[in-house]
Amino acid sequence: MIRKATSEAVGTAFLLATVVGSGIMGERLAGGNVAIALLANTIATGAGLVALILTFGPISGAHFNPVVTLADAWEGGRPWSDVPTYVAAQMVGALVGVAVAHGMFGEPVFAESQHVRSGPAQLLSEFVATFGLLSVIWGVSRKQAQFTPFAVGAYITAAYWFTSSTSFANPAVTLARSLTDTFSGIRPVDAPGFIAAQVAGALAATALFRFLAPGRSRKAEVRIVDGAPAPEEST
Repeated sequence: MIRKATSEAVGTAFLLATVVGSGIMGERLAGGNVAIALLANTIATGAGLVALILTFGPISGAHFNPVVTLADAWEGGRPWSDVPTYVAAQMVGALVGVAVAHGMFGEPVFAESQHVRSGPAQLLSEFVATFGLLSVIWGVSRKQAQFTPFAVGAYITAAYWFTSSTSFANPAVTLARSLTDTFSGIRPVDAPGFIAAQVAGALAATALFRFLAPGRSRKAEVRIVDGAPAPEEST
């Protein structure tokens, strides 16, 4: 468990360093062109996710996301007793990642974000973004687990652009990004609504795939999460 928690913390730290750092770099180089800044942020995040999931997946499952951990436990792929440790590691890693990104670009260690992300459209976007993320994870991992890192990276890259919220889809990421007053930030007051929508989206997608692909054994789910291809579905 120490190895798994360390894997989750380090992986989540790199994820946040990628998201926040590329946002800062993109904004500084874009000359005021928000579309170019968002494109830079998108490419770095999608590519970084693929690399990080491939790196840490065999150790901890490379969740980097509390709602993924909760959904995995609900499906029987991870003991519920592991959830607090995983979530704590993800939260600590997310905060460290923001601090490191700020340090690399000469920003204050933490700064309360002033970036407004509120309203029904943003909340719907976060529900859709997280529903889609968990759908990709469950759908791909059930039959072609080796492609999950690439599918997740591709989905997040796309979701940056088809959702008005730019697809946070992760409570740890949301809370950490409330402490960066840079391109990728979110006001702390807007974070709880995002997190509620993310939890709802994750639970809805998990329930859907219980219906679409029933009959998976608990052993199969554990092997999927641990990075090995899943055995054939039992009957």
